[in-house]
Amino acid sequence: MQKNKLAQSLSQLEGHLLWLKEEGVRTVAADPKSLSTAPIRPPLTISHQPSSLSPASGGKTATPAAQPLEKKPATPKAASAQTAASPVLAEIAARIAVCKKCRLSQSRTRTVPGQGTPRPEIMFVGEGPGEDEDLQGLAFVGRAGQLLTRMIIRMGLTRDQVFIANIVKCRPPDNRTPAPDEMVACLPYLREQVAELKPKVIVCLGATAVKGLLNNQLGITKLRGHWQRYEGIEVMPTYHPSYLLRGGGEDKARWWEVWEDLVAVLKKVGREVPPQKNAPA
Repeated sequence: MQKNKLAQSLSQLEGHLLWLKEEGVRTVAADPKSLSTAPIRPPLTISHQPSSLSPASGGKTATPAAQPLEKKPATPKAASAQTAASPVLAEIAARIAVCKKCRLSQSRTRTVPGQGTPRPEIMFVGEGPGEDEDLQGLAFVGRAGQLLTRMIIRMGLTRDQVFIANIVKCRPPDNRTPAPDEMVACLPYLREQVAELKPKVIVCLGATAVKGLLNNQLGITKLRGHWQRYEGIEVMPTYHPSYLLRGGGEDKARWWEVWEDLVAVLKKVGREVPPQKNAPA
């Protein structure tokens, strides 16, 4: 039990430190005397509610050295810095941060509006945030996200050259599939993002992304590899990275199917296809 608590604490600490890094924080001021006598405290939770001034402070803001590095609800700078060239995207992210349109707002840690370049050729759309994404406020940073990153790199791109988002912007409890009413409540944000981003191609990762964006109820195995359209934008449905990781391994046969879909995407946007001698990831 103690080991589990320690692992959870370390995971939360890692997520918080990564968030601080994305926020641009490079050093943290602290008093060595305070550190040597400070008791062990519970892990810091990043809250979406604006922090209020402590009554003990007399209504005054504490000095940076003594004040925990917490911020009011906002999109992490990994997302906000990349959307700085688009006030529209920043405004959408700000509305998402305080959204309470569905029950997912009651259990989230952070909203996950999505991040990437404001002018992508390719946009990836997944299902919803998982635990790591909920802690960091960033899309696709967990195990499936690491796999997606490898896919993007194999395409000859970086994550900063695409835009990555989800159908819903808050984590469903226990990573369950978003309910229809939750998707309906959240979809207007994604539609606004797509309208502002104007990608040449959208890659729908998994059945939920296809159902949400295209309102298409066909299974992903029937749709993958076949071009669809959304508001005049070409859409390529393919498997979600988590699907490739089921069973604790990586399904190489499915990998090659996904790679075929991504090759079609590269050709559609006029990019050269990197040679692949081994499995795509």
